[in-house]
Amino acid sequence: MDQGTDILDRALAAADDETLLGPTRLEGWTGRHLLAHLAANADALRNLATWARTGVETPMYASTDQRDADIEAGSTRPVPELREWYAASAAALAADLDALTDEQWQRPVRTAQGRTVPATEVPWMRAREVMVHAVDLGTGTEFADLPEGFLQDLSEDIRAKRASTPGDHAPEVSGPPAQVAAYLAGRGDGAGLTTADGSPVPTLPRWL
Repeated sequence: MDQGTDILDRALAAADDETLLGPTRLEGWTGRHLLAHLAANADALRNLATWARTGVETPMYASTDQRDADIEAGSTRPVPELREWYAASAAALAADLDALTDEQWQRPVRTAQGRTVPATEVPWMRAREVMVHAVDLGTGTEFADLPEGFLQDLSEDIRAKRASTPGDHAPEVSGPPAQVAAYLAGRGDGAGLTTADGSPVPTLPRWL
């Protein structure tokens, strides 16, 4: 998770405040939307850390609608204020996770998608967010800049998630890890990839 945060921090450092007022690679989202989302995500994952520490059910978000409303509201805040929120929430999440005991790490919590997982999955949930969205910022970070081990784990994770979602099956493709991960995440057109049966590589919707 720390490595992912470092990658995102560098992507943010490459964007001045005016750049974050403009669009990102995510349709309809400015840099402020993305920064608000990343800050709110850290706060939401802190809820899961609280759940693991206390054993008291503490959902990530009150509801999907509330999550979306919070991002929209956050996107209207000044960029310096958003940067401070992001930095503070990321640091607080890291501190909360560092404080968990071995027993607490094994406690079940529930993701925003309704999956019950051990708290040990929380760092991976954060790593996905910060690394993929570092690319989405569009300030120079690409999938090829992400660690190969992360790319492989991300591809496996996306395949599993898409396989469990009706109508969202991802084909088996092969090629460079960065291109495979970008394609499976709905951020690549599949150029340079091949399918097991030689069929055309279909377009996938965005994931995450």
